[in-house]
Amino acid sequence: MRLPNLNALRMFDAAARHLNFGRAAEELHLTQGAVAQQVRRLEADLGHKLFHRHARGLTLTDTGRSYHAPVRQALALIRDATDTLAPTVQRVTLSVPPSFAAKWLVPRLPEFEAAHPDLDLRVVAEEGLTDFKRDGIDIAIRQGARPREAGLQSALLAPVELVAVAADPALTLGDSPELADLAQMTLIQDGHRHWDRLLRQAGLAATGRLLQFNQTALAMDAALNGQGIALVPRIFLGTQPLKILWQAPPQDDLGFHVLWPGTNGRTKAVVDWLLAQPGVRSTRRPDPA
Repeated sequence: MRLPNLNALRMFDAAARHLNFGRAAEELHLTQGAVAQQVRRLEADLGHKLFHRHARGLTLTDTGRSYHAPVRQALALIRDATDTLAPTVQRVTLSVPPSFAAKWLVPRLPEFEAAHPDLDLRVVAEEGLTDFKRDGIDIAIRQGARPREAGLQSALLAPVELVAVAADPALTLGDSPELADLAQMTLIQDGHRHWDRLLRQAGLAATGRLLQFNQTALAMDAALNGQGIALVPRIFLGTQPLKILWQAPPQDDLGFHVLWPGTNGRTKAVVDWLLAQPGVRSTRRPDPA
């Protein structure tokens, strides 16, 4: 059997990672139809069905799943070999949660580009856990408890300091509202469900409306539009015109953590830049391995 077309393999890899032709097309800067057509042609050339097509996305067949792992590794080897031949292109791939990307990272990217014109920073916005080797990720930022994975270096970028915010002018709550006062208003909650947890811990229940969004950035946008009170990390506020009404108690070990599997010059440059940003209260931790 002749070798499959390399572009078709790239499209198959993107579709297998996203399980969606549309998102694969966005990553590759192609049309959804072009990706779907190339994958169908690849399936025809191989004589095997690689995906189950559904109304809202894709799932890999058993054959597709077993085929994707070595294809992804092969593409990573080709990419690494090409980078070795062209050392002037110093690419660093940074995986961050979508809301962190939108509210904290993206506004700072022009400054990074000015400080490091020799580095090509590729940002991947995703919530899931990262397999650094398989996914081709150099650095990840994740929200949660202190990471303890063996073989990873980590640094605390900033603790999760939750604040209740609303559009300015603020709601009529007085100068120093309590949690019980906020529980009577329209609350906006993201996928972390911090309102639920804090109210439950205080023995309270929301008596007003509770608007639910899956991402913090969407909850903040709803608050900016005057739809209620959002509970968000202080680090996301920046210069946005939201008024802080209340601050939640400390969140134990919750924070935004930078993780990376090893140190090279370009990775170190990006990590150092992240930890040097104004307002960041970082703490480096050694490799736990």
